[in-house]
Amino acid sequence: MDAVFKALADSTRRLLLDRLREHNGQTLRELCERVEMARQSVTQHLDILERAGLVTVLRRGRERVHYINPTPIHDIEQRWISVFDRPRLDVLRAIKNQAEEYAMSTTVPDYVYVTYIHATAEQVWKALTDADLTARYWGHANVSDWQEGSPWEHRRVDGSGAVDVVGKVLAADPPTKLVITFEDSPQEDRSPSVVTFLVESHRDIVRLTVTHENLPNEEMLQGISSGWPAVLANLKSLLETGEVLPQAPWDMERTVHA
Repeated sequence: MDAVFKALADSTRRLLLDRLREHNGQTLRELCERVEMARQSVTQHLDILERAGLVTVLRRGRERVHYINPTPIHDIEQRWISVFDRPRLDVLRAIKNQAEEYAMSTTVPDYVYVTYIHATAEQVWKALTDADLTARYWGHANVSDWQEGSPWEHRRVDGSGAVDVVGKVLAADPPTKLVITFEDSPQEDRSPSVVTFLVESHRDIVRLTVTHENLPNEEMLQGISSGWPAVLANLKSLLETGEVLPQAPWDMERTVHA
């Protein structure tokens, strides 16, 4: 946590995070242009943000693409903010977001979230693809044979058997990579959003990177920005302690319909 506060203490690094918040997923060249700063200086600041866990870097071909990682901010919120007046803070944030809508671009950026889990890659893969496990930490059972080209369903566990989200498995390379489409129902006027789970082992720790791309609107981005931290925190807790967190499961249906 000290590294996070140290990284945030510098105004230039906060500016870089603001630029990534405005348009997530930028190369070094794009960030240099947006902050009008020398490449070497931007690189040094990005290295500090990456070490603090505030920025995640993914390779796209020869380029390194930078994304905000909200995990440390979420941890700060859970530790110090959520115990205070949450309803009042939510109202203030809603007012602020509404006031900023007029200045926002119509292009919705991709969403990237990274978490570290004390588990094996095989355990994380099973947690992502086992219907019984997803029912425990997600509140819905994710059902599929998880073969490339197969459908998958996000089923309620209330006994109704209702399916809130459907999709298709685009790629499956156990235990390291799973790519799925993500939609409440097929839409002729737009292509579905795409979720990629990347599982990377580092000794006894797994780095799980979730990328959500091709989002249709800002409302869905806001929904998954709250949803993914909650569901992945539950996954982490289940694998590390055997229990989920004492909170309501993420309602993916509301997120997709946003």
